[in-house]
Formats: sequence, structure tokens, C-alpha cells
Amino acid sequence: MDREKGFAYCGLACCLCSEREHCVGCRNDGCTGKDWCKHFVCCKARGYTGCWACPDFPCDALMFANPRIRAFASFLQRHSESELAEILEHNEAEGFVYHYENKLVGDYDSLGDEDAILSYLEHSL
Repeated sequence: MDREKGFAYCGLACCLCSEREHCVGCRNDGCTGKDWCKHFVCCKARGYTGCWACPDFPCDALMFANPRIRAFASFLQRHSESELAEILEHNEAEGFVYHYENKLVGDYDSLGDEDAILSYLEHSL
């Protein structure tokens, strides 16, 4: 867990990403090709720390079709980034995998739909 990387504008946990070793995180301008990312462009233009701060959340952005991403952003809307980071760090220490090597899915995805993932996170508080 690298807490300084934080969370992406969409709700992805940059702090747990192992895909780009030298990336500093989305909100720290770490992603390449961010000009195509609706979440990055919209949040930067509107001054939001993340989609969860937007009154139009959730929007129809393609990333929100992923239950894990939408659940993380929903959690961030209801709670704090530090609370989600604590839960994710604890779960990681317990062996819960954010995403499997060279894959974009992990143990959170196996929990089911957005409600199931959100319920799991909130019961971890």
C-alpha cells in the first residue's frame, strides 16, 4: 500500500496498484494518456477531488459499469478516503488482493455487484 498515491478521480485505488511501479497516482498527474479519461478531465475542470464529490455522481461514464469502481466511489461519497485506505490496507494484510498480476480484477470483484462490495466495505469500518 502506497497511501501517497491515494485514489483516482473515478475511485480506483491507485494506492494498491502494482501495474505501474513508478506511477505517482492519478490525482498526482501520474497517469499517461489522461486526456482521454472522462473522470480526470471532468474533475479537474470542475475542481472536484473525485467523482464522488460531484452532484451528478454516478454519471454514465464507462468506468462506472465496473461494480468495484462504482462501489469504491460510492464509499468515498459516504465516508472518507482515510477510512477506505484503512480498510484496504487491513484487507491487503489479510491476503485480500486488489487486482491479480497482469489482470484488472481481484478479490473485490468476486464479491458481486456494487451493493455487495459496498456492504462488505461498510461492514469493515
